[in-house]
Amino acid sequence: MQFQESIKTCLTKYVDFKGRASRSEFWWFVLFSAIANFGSGAISDQLQVIVALALFLPYLAASIRRLHDIGKNWYWILIGIIPLIGALVLIYFYVQKSAPTANAFGDVPPGADVAEITQG
Repeated sequence: MQFQESIKTCLTKYVDFKGRASRSEFWWFVLFSAIANFGSGAISDQLQVIVALALFLPYLAASIRRLHDIGKNWYWILIGIIPLIGALVLIYFYVQKSAPTANAFGDVPPGADVAEITQG
C-alpha cells in the first residue's frame, strides 16, 4: 500500500475497529501523523493540539486493525498503559508480518506482507 492510499484508508475508516490493516498501511499512517503533528507544532501549539486530537481516533482504529492483522484482540492495545515496556511490546506487534491466511478478524488485507507458514 502506498503513502497516499494508506492515509486515505485510515482517515475514511477512522471509526472502523473491525477488519485488518496491513503493516504498510499502519506505518505510512504513523509517518503521516508524525509529520502532521511536527508541522502543526512548528506553526502553533494550539494547532498541534487540534491535529493530535483529530488524528487520535484514526490512529486508534488503525492500531486495533493492525493488531487484528497479526491475530491479536483489541485489548492488547491496553498494554501501552505500562510505561516503556508496553510501548515496546506494541511496537513488536506492529512490526510483525501479516497472518498468511484469513483469521477471525477477516481476510488478508490488500498489499499485506504475509508471514510464511512453516510446516513441521
